[in-house]
Amino acid sequence: MDRVGTGGCQCGAVRFRATALVGDAHVCHCRMCQKAVGNFFAALVGVPIPDLTWTRGAPATWESSDGIDRGFCATCGTPLFYHYRAGGHVSLCIATFDEPAGIGLKFQSGAEGLLPQVAELAHIKRTGTTEEDMPDEVVGIAASNRQHPDHDTESWPT
Repeated sequence: MDRVGTGGCQCGAVRFRATALVGDAHVCHCRMCQKAVGNFFAALVGVPIPDLTWTRGAPATWESSDGIDRGFCATCGTPLFYHYRAGGHVSLCIATFDEPAGIGLKFQSGAEGLLPQVAELAHIKRTGTTEEDMPDEVVGIAASNRQHPDHDTESWPT
C-alpha cells in the first residue's frame, strides 16, 4: 500500500489519513518499542509529515527519549506512532491502519531486543477463529463491543 490509507485508535477518538507511505514498513524488536506497544515488537511504517492528517481528535504524546515522541490515544491508550522529530516522517503503528494487511514488511530492526517467543510463533499450535474458540461469548462480545470499525465514520460513538 503506497496510496491513501486511513486508520485510528481502538475507541475512534483519534483518526488519521495517510496519502503516501515512505516504504520502510518494518518491525522493531528494541526494548523501548516493546514497552511502547506492550508487545514482542512494534510494527511501523513511515508517512511523510505533509502526507499525514489527523481527521478526528489529536494524539497525545510522550517524549520517550530526547527528540523522540510516542503518540497514543489519551482516551483508550492505543499506541499510534513513533516520531523522531528531526526526521521528515512519522512512523505509524501498522495495525492502526484500517487495512493493515496491505502493508508488506521490508525489514526488522532492534535485533538486540528480539525475544525468543517470536521464533516460537511459526511452530506453536494455531486455534480457530474467535467464533470457533469462544462460541458462547461471541454474541455478548458483539453486543457490547465499543471498538471503532475499520473505516471512517461521520461521528463516533454512533
